[in-house]
Amino acid sequence: MHESSVWTLGWRSLWRDVRAGELRLLAVAVLLAVAALTSVGFFADRLQGGLQRDARQLLGGDVVVVSDNPAPAIFGEHARAQGMQTVASASFPTMARADQARGGASQLVALKSVEPGYPLRGVLHLNQGPGQPDLEVRAIPESGHAWVDAALLEALGLKLGDELLLGDARFRLSHVIAMEPDRGAGFMSFAPRVMISGADLPATRLVQPASRITYRLAVAAAPEAGRAGELAAQRYLAWAQEQARAGHGLRIESLESGRPEMRQTLDRAEKFLSLVALLAALLSAVAVALAARGFANSHLDASAMLRVLGQSQRRIAGAYAVEFVLAGLAASAAGVLLGWAIHHVFVLMVAGLVQTSLPAAGIWPALMGLGMGMTLLLAFGLPPVLQLAQVPPLRVMRRDLGSLKPASLSVLVVGVAGFAGLLMAVSRDRQLGLIAVGGFAAAVLLFAALAWLAVGLLRRLVNEATAPRWLVLATRQVSARPAYAVVQVSSLAVGLLALVLLVLLRTDLIASWRQATPANAPNRFVINVQPDQASDFQAALARAGVRSYDWYPMIRGRLVAVNGREVSPDDYAEDRAKRLVDREFNLSTTTVAPEHNQIVAGRWSPGEAGAVSVEEGIAKTLGLHMGDVLRFDIGGELSEARITSLRKVDWGSMRANFFVIYPVQHLDNVAVTYLAAYRAPEVAGFDNALVREFPNITNVDLSSTLAQVQRVMDQVIRAVEFLFGFTLAAGLVVLFAAVTATREERAREYAIMRAVGARAGLLRQVQSAELAGVGLMAGFLASCVALAVGWALARWVFDFSWNVLWWVPLVGALAGAVLAWLAGWWALREVLQRPVMTTLRQAAE
Repeated sequence: MHESSVWTLGWRSLWRDVRAGELRLLAVAVLLAVAALTSVGFFADRLQGGLQRDARQLLGGDVVVVSDNPAPAIFGEHARAQGMQTVASASFPTMARADQARGGASQLVALKSVEPGYPLRGVLHLNQGPGQPDLEVRAIPESGHAWVDAALLEALGLKLGDELLLGDARFRLSHVIAMEPDRGAGFMSFAPRVMISGADLPATRLVQPASRITYRLAVAAAPEAGRAGELAAQRYLAWAQEQARAGHGLRIESLESGRPEMRQTLDRAEKFLSLVALLAALLSAVAVALAARGFANSHLDASAMLRVLGQSQRRIAGAYAVEFVLAGLAASAAGVLLGWAIHHVFVLMVAGLVQTSLPAAGIWPALMGLGMGMTLLLAFGLPPVLQLAQVPPLRVMRRDLGSLKPASLSVLVVGVAGFAGLLMAVSRDRQLGLIAVGGFAAAVLLFAALAWLAVGLLRRLVNEATAPRWLVLATRQVSARPAYAVVQVSSLAVGLLALVLLVLLRTDLIASWRQATPANAPNRFVINVQPDQASDFQAALARAGVRSYDWYPMIRGRLVAVNGREVSPDDYAEDRAKRLVDREFNLSTTTVAPEHNQIVAGRWSPGEAGAVSVEEGIAKTLGLHMGDVLRFDIGGELSEARITSLRKVDWGSMRANFFVIYPVQHLDNVAVTYLAAYRAPEVAGFDNALVREFPNITNVDLSSTLAQVQRVMDQVIRAVEFLFGFTLAAGLVVLFAAVTATREERAREYAIMRAVGARAGLLRQVQSAELAGVGLMAGFLASCVALAVGWALARWVFDFSWNVLWWVPLVGALAGAVLAWLAGWWALREVLQRPVMTTLRQAAE
């Protein structure tokens, strides 16, 4: 035997089976899985590249040295010695004023002074007012000029060309800032921006010894440096971090410290997309296994004839292996191309999520897709087909010989293990992969066991003497083939499990995602409301129609000791921990636990003196535990309290949140102001009127930030729902494959029944009852498991609350019955229409 003859035989078999449509179901299942996986892979690859690039723009450089004093000269000198560029800036909150001729109003602003060369990464977008086109610039304001946010013009009643007073200096307003790439997301970044030249800062006389100024030295490789520039930036980052650890009193920001609130949203989006792709791949594996077994069953006689004609087992096995490898490569390549086309739809759906066009994708997603397609066919499709080489020649005379046997345990374990490993790599998240893959594997075993028990009980429960004839025949049909019934119920249940999960994800997980920042989320934060203003301020909100708002006392305190031991920044290695200990905390008091906080440890103890509730994230950062005693210095007053509970806070909820809360009504002998968070009424001039009535308050407008977050949510959800279509298609393929797996056996049985006098109407009733019963059982089992898997995903992967709905199994059972009946009607509609003699003749041949 020559290898070329095996290839020739395999190619001829492929061509014949393609023309006959024998490989159609296999090809569709593989194509759907590969397209789903590669579309997500291409999209995630490009999105990651875009985030890395845009994170540098958000930083303003490749590396940024941040400090409370100008960075030591050595940092700039070292960067320039490496051929890198540097730009320094300074920012701090201050009051800006309009000229008395313009009303003399004042407003808290975030002042930023910049030097020539700013920005090193990204571009500034400026315009001349609403409706005017944006101008992209890489420049700084001229001396004596200022660029401002549009919100400041409205707050102070100014227009471009007017003068703005900052300290002892006056500045001409020349442009409106439409987009500032390195704006950041700190609290003061929400105040209106005022940008001036660094050369003009001394004239304002705002920089005083007690001023809280943040100095930033941005360092970046030259744009034309390419890969060498990236390496130079990495070396500089390592050097700067070493210097920071040496005690210069500064911190180093790099790519990893981009915008955390956007990164969290995008991480969740990627997990959603990965989950949907995993569901499509899992369903496709079931469809491939079912379709391959049907393919092998239909080729038993042809294989026996090849044995009669002298073909060896090795040659037959080699030919089918060649056929499946070629079919797998073709279907996988088509899936990669389809995935490449579809990922462009995702890119369009999330347009604006990153600031500019996404970079090109790498080759890795395509290779992963090809690997997944071949794994599907070789692990789940090829084992039953290779049994065709063992069909005895005598089968041409005795049809009872050479039937397919279950795949060997070793082959099954190797295939499933390889497929599971590939899915874990695709998931990009260990918990997501374990829950999805492990959940489906456990579900298959559970479905098989319960289906076997149900089939065993079915015949005992149906009384043949009193039950309708169609029900008796349907029961006999199911119980006569228990192995087929178990496979069919299990396959249908797996397909329905994915479909039910999709519905639950859409209605519960995505709904919970939206609720994180609902449409009525607060868009104003007001701080510095004095105690004697509290009732008047609340009355002003009531007059304006604001009925619901967060209202908390705000107390400034510094953590000075834990369990009696004094603490300082030097006690911690992590930069965030150092900063937390080095500054004052925002503390609060309330006897009622915040409704948007979840108690994850301990208990809330209303009115308990000497107790505090701590946010779990800061507790982890500072190494705090339940029962620890914290000592705060609050304006010279020392306050000690024991940690009695830990809270989980969603910082993206746009609600008022605090690191530490005392569960009491108030603290004695401490200075307190109030914070309010509410949704402002859509009334022109409301904010200005409030500031005029209470000139000491700081009113932070979060409307644009809230709109951006909600726009991102909508874009990501649209992308997720689009990919859901692939999983829905894969689920329908599984339903179709499961129903058609026993089509020929059904045809022969129905032909015999018709030959002995059964009417076509009775057989339709039998078929409908069998399909609906199998679907009912599969739908009920799938819905119960979907609730468990959905809860696990919500709890450990997506971090959402999950409400178990008691009626889901009932609806799932009815939906399973309807879908199984529809799939069976479509797949088996021609079985009852075949002439009886044709079916019996084919069975006897």
